[in-house]
Amino acid sequence: MYRGNPSAIHKWWAQRPLAACRAVLFASLVDDPSSHTDKFPTEESQKEERERLFKIIEELVKWENTNNEKVLNEAKAEILQSTNNNPPPVLDPFCGGGSIPLEAQRLGLEAHGSDINPVAVLITKALIEIPPKFADQPPVNSRVRVNSSLPLQKWYGTQGLAEDVRYYGQLMRNLAFKQIGPLYPKVNLPKEYGGGEGMVIAWLWARTLKCSNPVCGAQMPLMRSFALSTKKNKEVWVEPIIERSQHPAVVRFQVNTGKGKPPGGTVSRKGATCICCGTPVPLNHIRAEGQAGRMGAQLLAIVAEAQRQRVYLTADEKHEGMAIKAQPKWKPESELSTHPQYMATPRYGMTRYCDLFTSRQLLALTTFNDLISEVREKVLVDAIAEGMPDNCLPLCEGGTGATAYADAVAIYLAFAVDKLAMYGCSLVPWYAKEDRPSMLFGRQAISMVWDYAEVNPFSSIGGSATKSVDIVADSIATIANRSSGFVTHKDATTLSATPSLISTDPPYYDNVPYADLSDFFYVWLRQSLGSIYPDLFGTLLTPKSQELVADLYRHGSRKQAQKFFEEGLGKVFSLIRTLQLNDYPFTIYYAFKQTENEKDKDNDMCKDSVLSTASTGWETMLEGLLNAGFTITGTWPMRTERSGRLRESGSNALASSIVLVCRPRPETAPSTTRRQFVNTLKRELPDALQKLQQGNIAPVDLAQASIGPGMAIYSRYSRVLESDGERMLVRTALQLINQTLDEFFAEQEGEFDAETCFALIWYEQHTFNEGLFGDAETLSKAKNTAVQGLVDAGILTAKAGKVRLLRRDELPKNWNPQIDNCLVWEATQHMIRELQDGAGNQGAANLLSQLGTIGEAARELAYRLYNICDRKGWAAEGVAYNSLVISWPEISRLAAESKESTPLQMALL
Repeated sequence: MYRGNPSAIHKWWAQRPLAACRAVLFASLVDDPSSHTDKFPTEESQKEERERLFKIIEELVKWENTNNEKVLNEAKAEILQSTNNNPPPVLDPFCGGGSIPLEAQRLGLEAHGSDINPVAVLITKALIEIPPKFADQPPVNSRVRVNSSLPLQKWYGTQGLAEDVRYYGQLMRNLAFKQIGPLYPKVNLPKEYGGGEGMVIAWLWARTLKCSNPVCGAQMPLMRSFALSTKKNKEVWVEPIIERSQHPAVVRFQVNTGKGKPPGGTVSRKGATCICCGTPVPLNHIRAEGQAGRMGAQLLAIVAEAQRQRVYLTADEKHEGMAIKAQPKWKPESELSTHPQYMATPRYGMTRYCDLFTSRQLLALTTFNDLISEVREKVLVDAIAEGMPDNCLPLCEGGTGATAYADAVAIYLAFAVDKLAMYGCSLVPWYAKEDRPSMLFGRQAISMVWDYAEVNPFSSIGGSATKSVDIVADSIATIANRSSGFVTHKDATTLSATPSLISTDPPYYDNVPYADLSDFFYVWLRQSLGSIYPDLFGTLLTPKSQELVADLYRHGSRKQAQKFFEEGLGKVFSLIRTLQLNDYPFTIYYAFKQTENEKDKDNDMCKDSVLSTASTGWETMLEGLLNAGFTITGTWPMRTERSGRLRESGSNALASSIVLVCRPRPETAPSTTRRQFVNTLKRELPDALQKLQQGNIAPVDLAQASIGPGMAIYSRYSRVLESDGERMLVRTALQLINQTLDEFFAEQEGEFDAETCFALIWYEQHTFNEGLFGDAETLSKAKNTAVQGLVDAGILTAKAGKVRLLRRDELPKNWNPQIDNCLVWEATQHMIRELQDGAGNQGAANLLSQLGTIGEAARELAYRLYNICDRKGWAAEGVAYNSLVISWPEISRLAAESKESTPLQMALL
């Protein structure tokens, strides 16, 4: 999955996809045909040229074309033509994981990045600053020098550097094995797996705690699940065996396979239950015992590899003793942040970074870390022997010789050790669905894990040393950029740079304090690379006070946090206004969901007080943007959020980022009144929303996407004046935009049949729960239908004075829309059921092919129903409607294929 992806070089949170950054930069630099009426005088010629440029973008964003020279050269030629052969440098003042400057470089542009976080700076240096220094150079390792049979004789881009990282990474792994390999013993395999010795890939542990019941006093295991593998026909679990002959009782575990059902877990968010006596133990007691240092661990099982499959073995004392025997000489004793939202472990007594690892894990990581400097010296000797010039100038001083090259290899090896740490800590769950370890940072937090996997760093499983090195090397190998790249360690509020095209992904108000999370890597990088980049690693931990995030925990109050963020982002936008080249747009990625509701007591758009939605995160960002003199001229919703995220599962997490396209607001921009602004919103915004829906934007993103065209109207004026002459606040504008969105949905309801309109209102009031018959009768009359007619239509049940909409699982399975008097409500619910429980996209496509014009109405209804779920907080229901819209392009494609094949099938009959 990660092979050859530069983003996989090191963990960073919320990285923008490379293809999206590439497309945004290309669109920012290439002129629209309408600006060249001499070449394209007619609308038809402009349309043809625009379609040609769109096809370039389509090719540009394909993964397989990432380093396709033909495609890239075509894109570069268009950029040069639009910029008179003088393309601007690109700057990202919040470079984070480096996606934007990396893609600027790929398009042949000079790339600049800056960040206050030293880990982010180092990642971006590794992507854009270091590779061009050693482009097209052969590797220096002895294996390449003595082995002339290697297939690759000409080294392109960073392939030589990647080969050296792979070679010296393996050398580091082998040296580490000589030192600590005996602490990772093999196991005797059962005869059915061939017998002999097998490589352990992971040891599975559970934390333990003394039962609070004084009569019991057993060391009770804290386990979220006893299942080890849940693959079909390959189920494995551990069966607890309680030896009550001893006092206190002792729990040991036996691996079971085949038929049977594992017992339930012993720990939850509320507390734990003693497996020996059944005593409930509250969470507060667990935390107190952990803080007192009385939490232990017990080996549950051993996972080995044999005959290309996982083998689960019962734990034994020898392996448990080996783990306890390991004693590291050094460990990172820096204190963890105690941020209550993102740092769970301090509440359980794990307050230092070294507490996140077992003794054997610490010994392994310190061994690998110490070996980086030793291997670096070997790289230096080999580079000089290979004939690479050396002026002893290090990488941090701009060196490009052997010394700098050795520094570069050391940096990439340190990244591999960071990956090893991410899988090699005691917060890594075993993923029973896929028989593999998960990793730390499945979420943007350091969460508490009760039963965990200790990965064998000398195995070949994901998370091992070999795999970690390979991922880093594969990531480097795809970087073929030769344009210059420059990265500075700087606070964005004090930025100084040459005028540039600026594109950035700024902090999202109070979303995540990345400094707290990145310290997990910083403590290891500082130990291994402190002498290579002394300026980056001069502090014990990453800077916190200057990080631009509205963090209540850091600033003491919500008001102070908002003030800090607002003032800081305002300074950044003001600086950007002076640095942004006026010939090009300033683009901002923003994926922040509106979540705050409040009463709007003075509202032109409705008679009564209504609950309106706004967002402090959006408000503060937009205020800073507009106060700096920018106007929004475009909105590009882009699918940037990875599907399958832990946060996405069962939630309404955003699927897209909204790219705001901004330009300086003209000095002559007029002012307007609130009423004129509202009238313009009503006139212009629905058309923009219709286009967004036609583009199949996910319902979860529509409210965010509507901000762009709405604020484009607001920001075109120098001021929007309230009735009392005061300037309208951005918050008020956001509320009015959201109300216009609600009106847009309400107007779409007029296109639905009467029964669907009834179901919509009833659903909003009751979902699929019961309501009074009298209320349903009154509503049905208002909608020009009848309760009995709704029952006959098959969408409602009415019994004993109660009425309820039929759930999707109650709808008839052999429903035929061509026989039934098809309702939009029915069509929508049946299609969702096919997606969830039936034949997936194909099943939904089969229905769509029979629905005719009702199909498009069903998609519009899904938007409306999602909007209701979002306001009501019905996450699971919202996911159903969001999924239908997201799947619509594929469903439509399959439905079209089905229609095309139908005449042929009839002819064959």
